[in-house]
Amino acid sequence: MIGSITNLEGELFAQFDRLQRQLNDLWNPYRGPTSIRAVAPGSHPAINIGSSPERVDIYVFAAGLDRNSIELSTQQQLLTVGARVADNPPELANAHLRERFTGAFQRTLQLPEDIDPESASAIYRNGVLHISFKRKAEARPRKIQIA
Repeated sequence: MIGSITNLEGELFAQFDRLQRQLNDLWNPYRGPTSIRAVAPGSHPAINIGSSPERVDIYVFAAGLDRNSIELSTQQQLLTVGARVADNPPELANAHLRERFTGAFQRTLQLPEDIDPESASAIYRNGVLHISFKRKAEARPRKIQIA
């Protein structure tokens, strides 16, 4: 009986350790960025990226910006998006809840190697900044005719 209790003690602590790891994974499945350019969920502003054989489209969701406050730049396959979100209007001085982000932000994204940075175009409409890059002609798929 005493031998089984001492064996159980070591196993019991291992079981508690396993249970603790499982609970941590359950409550916090995302442990944070996995690379130097990755950002945690909830980073501001939210961004969606899509691509096709002809282009790459980036959608930045940042409502309430002044079009003139948005700064876009590219350098060595990096796209930087920055702006300043105006503070809340004076009538909200005694606000009880503020969920809207205010202040300056800047996000940097790594672009694919096959895009043409000179082809960039951007449109800001209804709180969404749409940035589009065409892919380099030599990187696009081509159909080869058979003679």
